[in-house]
Order: sequence, then C-alpha cells, then structure tokens
Amino acid sequence: MFKRLKEDIKAFRDRDPAAKSDLEIYFLYPGFKAIRMHRIAHFYYKHNMMFLARLVSQRAARKTGIEIHPGATIGRRLVIDHGTGVVIGETTEIGDDVLIYQGVTLGGTGKDTGKRHPTIGNNVMISAGAKVLGPFKIGDNSRVAAGAVVLEEVPPNSTVVGVPARVVRQDGKRVALDQIHIPDPVKQKMDSLESRISQLEALLKE
Repeated sequence: MFKRLKEDIKAFRDRDPAAKSDLEIYFLYPGFKAIRMHRIAHFYYKHNMMFLARLVSQRAARKTGIEIHPGATIGRRLVIDHGTGVVIGETTEIGDDVLIYQGVTLGGTGKDTGKRHPTIGNNVMISAGAKVLGPFKIGDNSRVAAGAVVLEEVPPNSTVVGVPARVVRQDGKRVALDQIHIPDPVKQKMDSLESRISQLEALLKE
C-alpha cells in the first residue's frame, strides 16, 4: 500500500510543476485524495460491500469535486490535475500513466447495457472539458484535446479534437502535445469554405 502511495505521489510530482512537496500533494491535492479514496471504495465494491463503497465514493466527491464510481477500474500512476468536475462512470477502465484534467467526463450514452463506459489505454492525456462517451477504447499514447466530445474508438498514438472528435494526427509514435497547441479541424474547414466562397464570388463578378 505504501509503495503504491509513493508511486502515485511521484506521478503527481512528475506531472505538476506547481507541486512543491510530497506532503502538499498528500494532504492538499484533490486529485490525489480522490484516487486514494477510490482505491478504498473499489476494494469494498469488489467484495460486494456496495453501501460502504458508495459511502466512501460520495464522501470523496463532496470533499474533492471529483466523482469516481467505486466500480471503475483504475491503473497505476493516474494523475487528475485540478480535477473539479471530473466524472468517471462505473464500467470505466483506465490504464497506467494517464493524465486527466478538470471537467472531464468518462461516461455513457444511455444506450448501452453491461459495459457502458470507455476504456482508456496507457499514457493517455484527456484535456480540460473533454467528454468520452460510450463503451469503446482510447488507444495507448493518445491525446484528447480540450472540449472534445469523443463518441467512437480512437486508435493508438492519435490526437483527436472537435465535436464530435476526429483524429487529426496519427503517426505511429508518441505525440508530445499540450492542451493549447493542437490544430482545430473546425477552423480549418471554415477557412476552406470562406476561400471557396471568395472564389465563387469572384467568378460571379466576372
């Protein structure tokens, strides 16, 4: 247990340049607290102690603003940065070394039964405000841009943006991106339409 705690704290230190000490992360970081409490809730869930599982998870939601269903399966070194408004559904599966920002929803569409929520691969970044809805997989080493709404499977080593989200980069290697410097396909399409309109107007004048 202590080894896992140290590993989680180190993951926050590595990902968050604002972190000043291990004690600060342990006592003051809501993302770390939510993950720590989820591991307890998930233990109760796996042992069919559903009331205790929900009691712990709802207490964590009130204290942190992060709601993780006790049934969700979380891998190692998950970092939830800032975290306010994060919602993770019951059948969600999250791999190792995943980074999630505030306002993210890993949810369902209401149309599925059984496995209703997404599976997140290893080393995935899901940026602020993104929504991943449905029982499909986000492939390893992929990036989901801020505000994206993902409704279908994302291949490994991809970057997706937009509403609905579309793959805008996939090159078979890890993509080092931040939340800001990501191409906007909607803007690209609008620019293309504006250019076409200008061409048509020029033809009409002739």
